[in-house]
Amino acid sequence: MNVLIIRGGWAGHSPVETTSLFLDLFAEHTVRVSDTLETYDDRAALAAADLIVQCWTGGALTASQEANLVDRVAAGAGFAGWHGGVVATFYEASRYQYMVGGRFLCHPGGFVDHRVAITSEHPITAGVADFDVHTEQYFCHVDPGLDVLATTTFEGRHGAPETAGVTMPVVWTRRFGAGRVFVNTLGHSPADLLVPPTDTITRRGLQWAAGLPVSA
Repeated sequence: MNVLIIRGGWAGHSPVETTSLFLDLFAEHTVRVSDTLETYDDRAALAAADLIVQCWTGGALTASQEANLVDRVAAGAGFAGWHGGVVATFYEASRYQYMVGGRFLCHPGGFVDHRVAITSEHPITAGVADFDVHTEQYFCHVDPGLDVLATTTFEGRHGAPETAGVTMPVVWTRRFGAGRVFVNTLGHSPADLLVPPTDTITRRGLQWAAGLPVSA
């Protein structure tokens, strides 16, 4: 299997450090790591990729880069990532946004205590109990057709009373053409991704998107 990792953009999300946490998953596979979006211009590299892992906050795709990426996922590649690296990026790329199924809007209060509720017995979340985190609580616009695996409920605090009672997807999957998309909105930093339930979910999500057996 061939894995393509695209990492860069805003350094505050530690793209090198966070993607490096999961390289061991693919020790028996071929991994190519790129620090430029120009790789999305390389159709041969995309055609060879069975899984594309992206951690790139901010920036913009050219029309051809967007088309090449979206078309490759629709043709059967997996696409996976976390936090701002997939949902706080490429805001002008509507086909990309449609493929991913959500886009980040805000996180009231910054780093706050909140609870993540597991809502599915999908293999990615099977056996994982609800858990508490202290990190950004992402408020997103999301596609109603997502397969939601975990949610968080806003309490209307931190100067955003209009969010009270809103239940927001935290982890989701999406079938996109012949491809598989996995998104986890947790993961601001390596420490956030190392929280045991978050680590488990992210590792399983990467495996699922790649079409590999999901770890028990």
